[in-house]
Amino acid sequence: MNAADTTVTELATAATGTLGADRPPGTGVRAGPMTIRHRGFAPSVHPEAYVAPTAVLSGQVSVGAGSCIMHGAVLAAEGGPVRVGVGCVIMENAVLRGTVPHPLLIGDRVLAGPHTQLTGCTLADEAFIAAGAMVGNGAYLGRAASVAPGAVVHLGAVVAPQARIPAGWVAVGDPARAYPPGQAEAIRAALAEAGWSFLPFIFGIDDAGGRRDQLRTALARYTAAMACHHRQEQILPAADTANDGAAFAHARGRRGCRPGEREQMAQVTDHPGS
Repeated sequence: MNAADTTVTELATAATGTLGADRPPGTGVRAGPMTIRHRGFAPSVHPEAYVAPTAVLSGQVSVGAGSCIMHGAVLAAEGGPVRVGVGCVIMENAVLRGTVPHPLLIGDRVLAGPHTQLTGCTLADEAFIAAGAMVGNGAYLGRAASVAPGAVVHLGAVVAPQARIPAGWVAVGDPARAYPPGQAEAIRAALAEAGWSFLPFIFGIDDAGGRRDQLRTALARYTAAMACHHRQEQILPAADTANDGAAFAHARGRRGCRPGEREQMAQVTDHPGS
C-alpha cells in the first residue's frame, strides 16, 4: 500500500467512524464510489478491480479483474450494459455510456485516456483511446487499434485491428476512412452514405428540416427520456457495489414516467431505456 492508498484508507475510516458516528445509517460521508441501481440493475465490480472514490457507476455496469476506474470517471449503463474487461484503465473524467441498441463492450487491457467519451461502441483487446478522443454509437475498434488525442471515431465506423486514427482526425464508414480536420462536408457526406446521419439515428429527427426546429424536437424527446427513467434510480451503500445490497435514500423524486414522457422516449434511439 502506498502513501496515497494510506491516506484514502484513513479518510474512509474517518468517514465511517468518528465523522459518521452521530448520523443515521446511510447519511454519513461515503467511503467509496457512487454506485446507482438503475432499472433494477446494480453495478458489479470484481474484488481485484479498483474504483476511485469519486467515480460514478450506474446500472448494469461490470468491471473486470485488475481494471482501474480512476477519479471522476462515469460509467452509465442507462440504456444498454457497460462491460469493462480485465486489466483495463479508465482514466480521469472519462464518460462511458451504453445505449438501447448498442451496449458498450470493452475487451481486455484497454486504455481509455482522460476526458474520453465512449458511447455504445465495442473495443477489442488492447485498444488505446487517447485523451479527449470520442468513439460513437455502433462503432467498432479492432484489436490493438488506437485513436490519438482529440480524434473521433464516428457513428458505425469500423476501425481495423492495429489501425491508427491520427490526432484530431475523424474516422467514418465501414471500413473506416480517416478525414483530417476541416473536411466537414466530406465527413457529412460519408456519414450519409453509410446511413449513419446523426440526428435521424440518435433522435429520430428528419434531416431535411431547419436546425432550430430539429433541435427543439430532439431536446423535447431527449429531456423527456432522461427525466422519465432517472426517477427510478436508487443510490447504493458503498459496501454494496459488488453484492447488489439493498438500496437506500435518494430514490430520485417520483417513480416512473409522467404523462407523455414514455411516448417521447420511444422515438429516441440513444435514450436511457424504455
